Amino acid sequence: MIKKLGIVAAALTIALSSHTALAKVSADEAAKLGDSLTPLGAEKAGNADGSIPAWTGGITEIPAGFQPGGFHVDPFPDDKPLFEITAANYQQYAAFLSEGQKKMFQTYPDTYRMPVYQTRRSASNPQAIYDATLANATRAELLDGGNGLKGAAIGIPFPIPQNGLEAIWNHILRYRGEAVARFGGQAAVQANGDYVVIGFDEELLINYARPTATPEQLLEDNILFMFKQQVTQPARLAGTALLVHETVDQIKEPRKAWTYNTGQRRVRLAPNIAYDTPGTAADGLRTTDDFDMFNGSPNRYNWELKGKQEMYIAYNNYALHSDQVSYADILKPNHVNPDLTRFQKHRVWVVEATLKDEFRHVYQKRVFYIDEDSWQVHVVDMYDNRGELYRVGLAYGVNYYDVPTHWSTLDVYHDLNSRRYLAIGLDNEEKMYDFTIRPDEREFTASALRREGKR
Repeated sequence: MIKKLGIVAAALTIALSSHTALAKVSADEAAKLGDSLTPLGAEKAGNADGSIPAWTGGITEIPAGFQPGGFHVDPFPDDKPLFEITAANYQQYAAFLSEGQKKMFQTYPDTYRMPVYQTRRSASNPQAIYDATLANATRAELLDGGNGLKGAAIGIPFPIPQNGLEAIWNHILRYRGEAVARFGGQAAVQANGDYVVIGFDEELLINYARPTATPEQLLEDNILFMFKQQVTQPARLAGTALLVHETVDQIKEPRKAWTYNTGQRRVRLAPNIAYDTPGTAADGLRTTDDFDMFNGSPNRYNWELKGKQEMYIAYNNYALHSDQVSYADILKPNHVNPDLTRFQKHRVWVVEATLKDEFRHVYQKRVFYIDEDSWQVHVVDMYDNRGELYRVGLAYGVNYYDVPTHWSTLDVYHDLNSRRYLAIGLDNEEKMYDFTIRPDEREFTASALRREGKR
């Protein structure tokens, strides 16, 4: 049973199920944002024993030594591990670990470790995001079935969530800038440590986060964001491309996707780029809706908000993010190099998604652990149709303080049966994400995908 710690009172008194409820909170409840709650809905106060401090704004100034456009220097360079969790002692900390995290110690007892550091509640967003979140709190609602939303724009839609669907929509729509270009790739690491890096250039245009976005215009246009991905390496895959338009009202119009195949030199509609379709060049180690820990329509699951708990999650992983380390330094057999990781104790929302009887998916159940300060999913435990723990997803977070936003620098999906893992977000040997781009929507069309593929 999940240990509930410091849960917001509303979540204790409402039946937390997948059924859509009118989600607007009262003005009195919303007034807690920025007072007893942070502007995004987290508990501002620390915990009883002081191991989680109060939130005081996160990182609000760019640390010395950072160069615009460069990699993000560690704002806490003098921090040292307080202790390590290992296979020998993890049971002492079981109350602060997910079942999947425990399974990592059991599966890799000789090598898997969690260096635990002082908790730094470093997550921060611009003031405009806080202002928009406050406005959303009293007007945002889920659409029928929870497959979309209305009454929200720019900020977190449901900062005081009343059910699991609201919480997962907060993750999907958490702030990551207005647009971003990402360079790097992924690697499927075999049990013996062998891997091949698949290179990607990606662009994400987030209509929802535009400063001029309104709930009414978002519903009319019915586009939350546009995503474009092109494979850059190896040569046999280079040029293959994917384009996705994610909709606001997924009942009115589901996700639209297109692929470009270099062999055929044609753009095709790709209606199956969703749910448990295997991820691009992922060697069968993730589903399409695993990307970003979870994306897409939530309609195949019943969603239950279980409460909050304190948990060790990967936070402020600037060593893993650094351009001073290589992919070979990071990618080790069985898991990423523990010496480059940093874990901290945080409060997380716990959301359990159970597959509906009328649908199929390779995951019968998923349990998401969502950081209260940022709405980033940091851990997800995935169970197969026998009810057995199948995969564990771990997001290694940093604050991109030039934006600012808390986001993962690396997402890692562990297949516990094959003892392989997929690492997404490798960029240490590339250039840093560019959050300053402002692409035109015309760059996110099927014809633009065709033109770029033929270059």
